[in-house]
Order: sequence, then structure tokens, then C-alpha cells
Amino acid sequence: MLDVEGLRVAVLGWAESSRRDLPWRRTRDPWAILVSELMLQQTQVARVVPRYQAFLERFPTPPDCAVAPAGEVIDAWAGLGYNRRAVNLHRAAAVVTAEHGGRLPQSLAELQALPGIGPYTARAVLVFAHEADVGVVDTNVARLLARWTGEALPPRRAQELADQLVPPGRAWSWNQGLFDLGSAVCTARRPACDHCSASRFCAWRGRGRDPASPSPRQPAFEGSDRQGRGRLVDALRGAPVAASELAGVMGWPDDPDRARRVAATLVADGLAALTDGGRTWRLPGS
Repeated sequence: MLDVEGLRVAVLGWAESSRRDLPWRRTRDPWAILVSELMLQQTQVARVVPRYQAFLERFPTPPDCAVAPAGEVIDAWAGLGYNRRAVNLHRAAAVVTAEHGGRLPQSLAELQALPGIGPYTARAVLVFAHEADVGVVDTNVARLLARWTGEALPPRRAQELADQLVPPGRAWSWNQGLFDLGSAVCTARRPACDHCSASRFCAWRGRGRDPASPSPRQPAFEGSDRQGRGRLVDALRGAPVAASELAGVMGWPDDPDRARRVAATLVADGLAALTDGGRTWRLPGS
């Protein structure tokens, strides 16, 4: 049984002295929070900071993003990877503008109804923009919960526990503290248990740090379809690509069939367009 009050005191106390100063932690603007959360998915903080600030200067509100061509939003996403997130953000901005008066909704259901916004991102907006008393479970927080309980927690149970642990009225500080504790102290491979404020509540450490809730391995990137997709989008940010150059640009000069097949998935995802009767690849709307 977890000592809930003890955990709260330990984590909040640590967070007050150790919380990282990040630009999205200086705002309660729901749009800025949404942008940061989508950018941070599977992307390191150091890469996000300059792109986040530049993106918001270019698209400071959902209507500003919605009226821009999708290609401009994809272009502003350069360097972040997972370009489909840019398309989803553009689509979400369009729905917010058309159906919510240009302001992000404030209910979990309405946020999740936006294109590309799942339970995690919706909860993050509620907590970090509106300080709602709910838990936000990313990979690092899921690892913390698993180690504290000594159990491999299924997602639903992890979310239930995260919600139960939130100190009323302190959701913003609590969730930010968990993010930092999981990323800086209770890491996947080399957890610094001797420097963890919550170590005395940790079942995993108490039983000798047996394996618990290992992080899933990411599929190999080198040579993958995802790598080829990224190469094409990066090239299109600079200039259109002739169909005859497609395979070479994507890194498969000897496999044009694969290049065409994978490029077609970018069209389906709204990340590219085949124009001029099939002779030229471009960013959508460019």
C-alpha cells in the first residue's frame, strides 16, 4: 500500500527546488500547451525549445494556424520529426477555429475529439493550462508508478493510480514534478535511487531493483519506411522533388517501387502532394 501523503510531500518538496525552467511552464495558454505537448512526443526537450518559440511566433493562436496552408505548418515543424503531428495540429486548429470560436475546449471529451489529440495530450492541456486535478501519464511517469508499486501496471490501472495520487489543487506542480523525477532521477537504465526523494516509498528498490515495467524498444529507424518518409518531407521543405528523383531523395535509389509506395502514405497522411500530373512532389498547399 502506497503512502500517498508521504509521496506527495516528497515529490512536491523535491520539485520546488529542482523543477526545470522550460518555456511552456511559463504559460497557461491552452494553445501554447498543446503545441508543446505535441512537439515533445518522442522528441528531446533540447530540440523542442527553439522550435516551440519560433512556431508560436509564427502561429500564436489556433486561427493563425488554421488559415495557413498545411505546408507552412509542416515547414515550421522542421527538425522535430514525426511530421504527422504537424498535420494533426493544423487539423485540430481548423476544428477549434470552426467549432469552438478559436479557443481550445475545456472538457476531456471535447479535447479528445480534436484530430490527433489522445487521452494523454487532452489531460496535459487540462492540467497545465487549467490546473485540473488529474494525472498525466507519459513513459517516465508510468515507470515511476510501476516501480513505486512493484507491479507492471496496465495503462488503465496506471491512469487510475495517477489520478488518485494528485494532491488537490496542486496538479500542475505535482505532474511537472513527476515528469522531472522520471526523466532526471528514476531513469530507465541507471536510476539514481540514492538521490531520489521518493526512494523510501519505492517497492522496486525495496526488493533489490528487480526488473519492473521495462521500456519497450523502439523499432529500428535506420533503413525504415519512417526514415524514408522523413527524408522526403525534409527535402520538400526546401523545394519540390521531381518524381524521377523520388527514390534517390528517400534513400532507396535501387528501389523506386518502395519509394512510390511509402511516398503514397505521406499523401494519405496529408504530408505531401503529387502534382503536375504525377511529375512533381510538393508540400501540401505549396
